[in-house]
Parts: sequence; structure tokens; C-alpha cells
Amino acid sequence: MIICVYSSSSDVVEKKYFESAYNLGKEIAKRGDTLIYGGGRVGLMGACAKGVHDGNGKVVGVIPKALNIEGVVYDSCDDLIITEDMRSRKKIMDEQSDAVIALPGGFGTLEELFEMITLKQLKYHCKPIAILNTEGYYNPLIELFERVIQHKFAKEYMRSLYYVSSDVRDILNYIDAYEPVEIEQKWF
Repeated sequence: MIICVYSSSSDVVEKKYFESAYNLGKEIAKRGDTLIYGGGRVGLMGACAKGVHDGNGKVVGVIPKALNIEGVVYDSCDDLIITEDMRSRKKIMDEQSDAVIALPGGFGTLEELFEMITLKQLKYHCKPIAILNTEGYYNPLIELFERVIQHKFAKEYMRSLYYVSSDVRDILNYIDAYEPVEIEQKWF
């Protein structure tokens, strides 16, 4: 399985986030899966890729040419795909992946996660989407999702579009056992 991971590129976040990202990478490799991600060596992106490689797994990086610079790009990728821009990067990661995991991250990570949830809602894909909620990082976002549903900006079934856990193995077990959910018609 090819697992797309969205995550932070910040090197100044707390150590606990790096450990979780590294452990996810090690577990991806242990299961014989492949990581596809944003191609960076920095932040949680780099920690996850290093975890995969330390577990003898395969890493596919997809990076826009503007970010393909020394110190930013993970030169050790088994495959490195260089794109024209961020939109092309996301398209390739989406097309080549079988599942999506969002680790803690900033605006870019959130944008990628929201896009994949929205595309699943609109039936453009039926991939499992998991949110690794390290140390409760995503609790406020999950509360917002519940508020969106409570105020009827989204239907109840939307909860089935994504899975949230703070445990790396639980996330990967969810992906391994995933059966596509029937998506209701959004407008009726």
C-alpha cells in the first residue's frame, strides 16, 4: 500500500511530534507499505521519511521545483518527483496513494487534509483518511468538525469520512481494515 502523509515542515515544534512522526514512518516500513509525501527533510516530514528508511522501507518524495533546494529536500528519497507547483504536487500524491494520514501541521497540512475530505465527500475518491492526533493536537479541529455538523453545515455521515486516533498502530490498522463507506448525496 502507498500511504500519503501530510505533516509539518517546521523544525521548531516539540520533540513529541517528531517522535510520533518517526514512529509512524518505522511502522509504515514494518508493514511493507510505501510512504509518499512532500519530499522534505525538515520538520515532521523529514522525521517520518527517516523512520521509513530506518525501517528499510521505500520513500517517494514529491516536491515543487521552488522547494527543491539543498537543506529542504530529502535527497535520500528512493524516488523524487519534482513538480512545477504545489497543485501538481498534491495531484501526484493523491493519484499515487491508497490512503492518507495527516500528522500535526500548519496551514498547508490543514489545507491538504480539508481537500481530501472534501474530495471524498464529493465522491472523487474513496480512500481512507486518518488524522494522527498526537497529544490531542487536533482536538480543537475535531470539536470544530462537530460544531459544523451540529449546526447542519455538514451531514452526520461526514464523521465516517475520516478516522481520528492518537495511536500510530491504530491508525495503520484502520487503514489496513478499511472498507469504503457509502457516501450520501450531498445536496439531498
